[in-house]
Amino acid sequence: MATYIAKRLFGMIVVMFIVLTTVFIIVRLAPGDPAALMLGPDATMADIAALRQTIGLDQPIAVQYVSFLGHMAEGDLGRSIFFNAPVREIIAARAEPTALLTLFSILISVVIALPVGVLSAYTRGTLFDQGALSSAMLAASVPSFWLGLMFQQYLATGAGWFPVSGFGAPDASFLERLRYLALPSIVLGIVNSALIIRFSRAAMLDVLNDDYVRTARAKGMSEWRVMVRHALKNALIPIVTVVGLTFALLISGAIVTERVFNLPGLGSLVVGAVLRRDYPVIQGVLVVIAGLYVLINLLVDLLYLAIDPRVKY
Repeated sequence: MATYIAKRLFGMIVVMFIVLTTVFIIVRLAPGDPAALMLGPDATMADIAALRQTIGLDQPIAVQYVSFLGHMAEGDLGRSIFFNAPVREIIAARAEPTALLTLFSILISVVIALPVGVLSAYTRGTLFDQGALSSAMLAASVPSFWLGLMFQQYLATGAGWFPVSGFGAPDASFLERLRYLALPSIVLGIVNSALIIRFSRAAMLDVLNDDYVRTARAKGMSEWRVMVRHALKNALIPIVTVVGLTFALLISGAIVTERVFNLPGLGSLVVGAVLRRDYPVIQGVLVVIAGLYVLINLLVDLLYLAIDPRVKY
C-alpha cells in the first residue's frame, strides 16, 4: 500500500505541475496587457510600467515561469492587486462559507440520494422506481440558479422560513451561519443528488442478483439485513466514487449559487477578481481548487480498502 500511495503522490505532483503550467499560460495569453487591464483605462504608462515591474511581467517569459513555479512550491500564491494583500490570506478568509456550503450540500445529497437509489433498485420497474428516475432527471435538468431564485421567493421571502441571502453579521454564531447556509445547501443538495441516485440504483442492481444475495435470502435473513449488510456493502465502491467526485465538483461548482445567495465565499471572490482583472487571485483560486480536487480523489481511492478489504492496491 505504501508503494501505491507513493505512486499516487507522484501522480499528484505531475498533475499539479500540469495545472500550474496551464494556469500560467492562460493568464499570459489573456488579451491585452495584464498590468494595463488591472489598473484600468485611466492608468498612465508610468503606472503600467511600475506594475509590470512589481509583478515581474517585464522579465523574460522563461524567468517568469520558473519564478512562478518556485513561489507556488513555497505556498506563495502571489499578492492581490486590488486587495493589496497576499492571495493566500484572502482565500483563507473566504474559504469558510464555501467549505461549509460544500459539506452541507454533499451531506444533503447523500441523505436524499442513497435511500432513494437503494429503494429504486429494490423496487425496480414499479411506480416508485419510475418516479425516482424521473425526479432525478428533473433535478439534473433544473439550473441551480433558477431553483435558488424560486426557493428565495417562496421559502425565504414568502414563507419567511430562511434568510434571503448573506452570511450573517461578522460576529454571528455558528448556528446563525447555518441558518443562512440552509437554503443554498438544500438547492445544491437537490441538484447534485440526481447523479448519486442513478449511480446508487445502478450499483445496487449489479449486486442484487449475485449468488451471495440469493444465499442470504435462502438462509432466511430479513430483506433489510440482506439489502444493507450484503447488497449495499458490496455496492459502496462505485457509490463512494461518485460521491467523492460530486464533492470535488461542488467546491468549484458553487460559484453561481454563492452569487445568487450573496455568500462571501470563493465563488464571489473569483467573480470579483475576474471583473477587476485581479489575475493573482484568479490563478491562486484555480491552483487551490485543483489541489483539493486531486487530494479528494486520492482520499476516495484510499477509502476503497476501508470499504472492501478484498481491494488490493
